[in-house]
Amino acid sequence: MNATMQSGDEDFVGKWQARWPEWRIGMAFVAPEQRDRAAPWFSLLDELCDAAWAGTDATPGLAKLAWWQDELQGWGKGARRHPLGSQLQRVDAPWQTLALALRLLPANREHPADTARNLAQLQDLALAIAACESRLFGDGSRDSGDGRIDATPLLAMQAFVRTDQPLATQLLADWPAPGGGTRPRRIANAILGARLRVLARDGVSRPVPGPRVLWSSWRAARPR
Repeated sequence: MNATMQSGDEDFVGKWQARWPEWRIGMAFVAPEQRDRAAPWFSLLDELCDAAWAGTDATPGLAKLAWWQDELQGWGKGARRHPLGSQLQRVDAPWQTLALALRLLPANREHPADTARNLAQLQDLALAIAACESRLFGDGSRDSGDGRIDATPLLAMQAFVRTDQPLATQLLADWPAPGGGTRPRRIANAILGARLRVLARDGVSRPVPGPRVLWSSWRAARPR
């Protein structure tokens, strides 16, 4: 981790890395100048999805998401409180759009078996995330991708949080084709897809073996 990463950032990034050790390999394929943003960004997404879907009682997660909405709106105005913002908030990304789109996350609790409905509800959030990633990681080069991501990788996070094997199987049937989004997004989708296959096959969410991560991350990182 770069020396500019503050101790508070490291706490949250460390939690994310413990959940997703595959990224210790995947990060090697992220451009060096983007790593200080990639780690807190995917840590942030992990925090948001955990708040939306973890636990049997939705109340604590809803309160946390409301706090994050307020925090992200502050980022758009040049203010921040959360340590993950030390690397992210300085980027001129559409933070307020992302904050507004967070309202879409909790609705998926109401109809957990209706995958098509939940994907449709998350589409605007996926667009907001894609817009942020274009600012965080896009540099106008061919390797920046086209900015596209769809909602399927977002709903995959619900499958992991809930260890939902049937949902994993459904999402794999409609997994996005490789090539959309920035290089960090493509690597993220490769890691998510590999772990989703483990969940669909074995009914458990566990890290993917290193050689498989190395191969899939290398393929995802190639310019499109």
